[in-house]
Amino acid sequence: MSTPSAYKTESSGFKLTKEILKKIEESANSYPEKRSAVIPSLHIIQDEFGWLPDGAIRQLADVLELAPNKIYAVATFYTMFNLKPVGKYHIQICRNVSCQLMGAKKVVNHLIEKLGINPGETTEDGKYTLSQVECLGSCGTAPVMMINDKYYEKLDEQKVDDILRTLK
Repeated sequence: MSTPSAYKTESSGFKLTKEILKKIEESANSYPEKRSAVIPSLHIIQDEFGWLPDGAIRQLADVLELAPNKIYAVATFYTMFNLKPVGKYHIQICRNVSCQLMGAKKVVNHLIEKLGINPGETTEDGKYTLSQVECLGSCGTAPVMMINDKYYEKLDEQKVDDILRTLK
């Protein structure tokens, strides 16, 4: 995921560029039905903006010839999609059984204290967003978090502090 050049929270002004529309059309054309391209298209949009602005979702619905609520149904089902802006560093903590048994709750509480935000919130400066997500697929190395596209495993409070110090 790329980080948007500006931390922007207004979604109505977003327009899909010709380049993005071309990528979406190419994706849609690789499937027997356009609607099969919803997930890849959402990835294309989120890679561009860092989140899924309402205006972009509505445009996508037009391109894929679907009602906007069909796009929203997919975007809200998966925790990998963001319907509001996320910080420069999107910290995602696994909340499933293995991670919970291995101390994810302590890690989350430590991040809440350290960053001054709760899960689902972004720091005022737009630097950090904290999210709890479903399985990150690394149960054997729990607890696990992902910051942007990088995994961090076997976490404890000290490891989290060390990781946060590396983020600029």
